[in-house]
Amino acid sequence: MTGLRDRAVYSLSGKRVFVAGHRGMAGSAVARRLASEDCEILTAGRETLDLKDQRAVRDWFGAERPDAVVLAAAKAGGILANDTYPADFLYDNLMIEANVIEAAFRTGVEKLLFLGSSCIYPKFAPQPIPEDALLTGALEPTNEWYAIAKIAGLKLCEAYRRQHGADFISAMPTNLYGPGDNFDLETSHVIPALIRKAHEAKKRGDRALVIWGTGTPRREFLHVDDCADALVFLLKNYSGAGHVNVGSGSDVTIAELARLVMEAVGFEGALEFDRSKPDGTPRKLMSGEKLAAMGWRAKVGLKDGLEDAYAWFLGNVAEK
Repeated sequence: MTGLRDRAVYSLSGKRVFVAGHRGMAGSAVARRLASEDCEILTAGRETLDLKDQRAVRDWFGAERPDAVVLAAAKAGGILANDTYPADFLYDNLMIEANVIEAAFRTGVEKLLFLGSSCIYPKFAPQPIPEDALLTGALEPTNEWYAIAKIAGLKLCEAYRRQHGADFISAMPTNLYGPGDNFDLETSHVIPALIRKAHEAKKRGDRALVIWGTGTPRREFLHVDDCADALVFLLKNYSGAGHVNVGSGSDVTIAELARLVMEAVGFEGALEFDRSKPDGTPRKLMSGEKLAAMGWRAKVGLKDGLEDAYAWFLGNVAEK
């Protein structure tokens, strides 16, 4: 991939780009980012198009004829949801990706980007996790159904490229946060959960914020607007069979993260640890060398990103 910094592999100028999953956190960020490109953004909500319906997807692609596709649509959820509804997570995601990728090929879509998840990697992958760690070990059991579906999606893109020469690529983002996140404490991930807990602790006047475990595990986080920028960069600049990790390139301990959230929220109490609760995997950081070598790097620092996420929470989720 020489000359990537000097020329675009694929031009979005004048193109019709379908963002599948435009109401989700990642999809909506991609749509926002594409607004600054010279292209037409196509969307279709669930009330208009059921991506699990093969005939409906084929008919929609036949009628709308997008030039490019960003496949961000997925059935997603936390550990409890994955454990409770394994058939739904596997079937729904397999159908969504198979229908969209097949229809894209049949209608001559020029470029497709499939959005995966870092959970595709083995539970005990080397740190930082390189792209070639895929399929080298057992998956984390709590989300293997979702992971298997995502692995199938990226392999489907690879297969269409290999058999048909289709310019279909895949990207694997790390833990995302920011506008459009899920702040439901029953199903949310760590950053939105911490933001909500710190906000409510501040409102109640609590003396401390209590978090699970020891606070020592390390995690990587990427603001969703940085992710969207990376995905558009890949859409324009990358054409290859292998998937590409999308991350910030650095990680923090959960304790450090909690203190940054407390600062962003303005909660001045103490931070306490419930050591009776599990820590989870000690570290999860993806290698970003492949994307960095192409010339892309994250721009939003964690401190600024958390302030942005809290501002969105206040404007869209918090009780007035």
